[in-house]
Amino acid sequence: MSSQEYLSTRSSGTPYLSFEATVLQGLAPGGGLFIPAAIPKLPSDFATKWKDLPFQLLAFEIFSLYISPEEIPPADLKELIERSYATFREDVVTPLKTLNEEDKLYLLELFHGPTYAFKDVALQFVGNLFEYFLKRRNAGRAAADPARERLTVVGATSGDTGSAAIYGLRNKTDVSIFILHPLGKVSPIQELQMTTVTDKNVHNFAVKGNFDDCQDIVKTLFDDVEFNTKHHLGAVNSINWARILAQITYYFASYFALLKTSGEEAPKVRYVVPTGNFGDILAGFYAKRMGLPIEKLVVATNANDILDRFWRSGVYEKKALADGGEAVKETLSPAMDILISSNFERLLWYLAREQLAKSNEEAGQILQSWMVELKATGKVTVPEVVLTAGTKEFASESVSDADTVATIKKIYERTGGYILDPHTAVGVTASLRHVDGVHTYISLSTAHPAKFGDAVDEALNGTAGYAFADVLPPAFKALQGLPKNVTLLERADKELVKAAIEKELKEEGIVF
Repeated sequence: MSSQEYLSTRSSGTPYLSFEATVLQGLAPGGGLFIPAAIPKLPSDFATKWKDLPFQLLAFEIFSLYISPEEIPPADLKELIERSYATFREDVVTPLKTLNEEDKLYLLELFHGPTYAFKDVALQFVGNLFEYFLKRRNAGRAAADPARERLTVVGATSGDTGSAAIYGLRNKTDVSIFILHPLGKVSPIQELQMTTVTDKNVHNFAVKGNFDDCQDIVKTLFDDVEFNTKHHLGAVNSINWARILAQITYYFASYFALLKTSGEEAPKVRYVVPTGNFGDILAGFYAKRMGLPIEKLVVATNANDILDRFWRSGVYEKKALADGGEAVKETLSPAMDILISSNFERLLWYLAREQLAKSNEEAGQILQSWMVELKATGKVTVPEVVLTAGTKEFASESVSDADTVATIKKIYERTGGYILDPHTAVGVTASLRHVDGVHTYISLSTAHPAKFGDAVDEALNGTAGYAFADVLPPAFKALQGLPKNVTLLERADKELVKAAIEKELKEEGIVF
């Protein structure tokens, strides 16, 4: 088995796919997610060789372990990486900040990309990957050639994925992008970032429903063989393996930055990650399994705490209303207002493979049975041995809105003016519950605070020296009053979305 080949979590016995096929296909048949056939181990001298590399070259070393040079020649891969991170405002791409030296608490800023969110780290690269593969496949074919390959990218967003995907794919050749967001359930800035992009290949759908409704529709579209074959669907949500791969880099970059900042030779590092769809923290899991000395990964959730409840009970369960329906609680950290975390399936596969199965095929069968049970009953309970193994690597916390607001204010006052966005504040709250002066905590900062004005205002209004207008970057101010490009969908319905996609493609001039 090679780390440069890929299999599905739900049908692990099927032929392995190349990296290119994995990226372009996005979601595996039957709803499974692609994972590497093996997790590569780091070179024995990685700490010496990699510690002083700039982010771009560090990414190249990591990506090269997962991408065959026959698929993407090294020179091409380096160029793709350079182009992807040239759009960032910080030379180091993801700077590490000291929040409290005595507590050994650090903040990893991931929001210096074009849309001021951590998802730019992955989606700038993914957009360039799509374009690279399509240009290669279409070499020598005229623009009107019916044999020319195209990609219809469909994604769901609770806020930041949508704008990051749009900025990564706008104006890309042979790519059309459709983003579904829940109407009224993303922040005003996030909505403006998506809907004010008027490039011909960009399409926004505002769906009456919640994020899980949008995500479910996207997954069913990929499983619709006729529609998928007709339009060659591509994925930008973190179901796409390339998203996870790109995020692994900043765990390494932050670890090396910590060595230089702290002066410790072997710090006991724990990463705390505000978590919705489980992709960001899953990248840390891969970094840990590769050999990066991470002691623990801490899942930080808001009131939508399905993951926190799992780590405490072994029960993965949607919370239900009295009438039997499922409810997502609206919180001050809306990107985490999710019932089912798609990427958690990838972790469950590894736990099943290591604790219960004798082969990849058997692990796929076990995982499939769990997912069928979850869909049918809204609940699945894993064996105790699985939970015990998982808690050796993961811990969890659930954070209320009240605690989120209190932490934003506390950090502002302690640091003399540093402002956390509410998602980052969820992670920092969880970190503060754990700090002990022995372990080093790196809390991931996922978005610029200006994207979530309501939460920041609730925490800081009336505080000396604070004015939200001072927080807004010029790029956000420039969005006000721009023309919008958005289609309202009256209900979360797969057939309605399919019809809307085909209508927009025809208006784009696409023949199918």
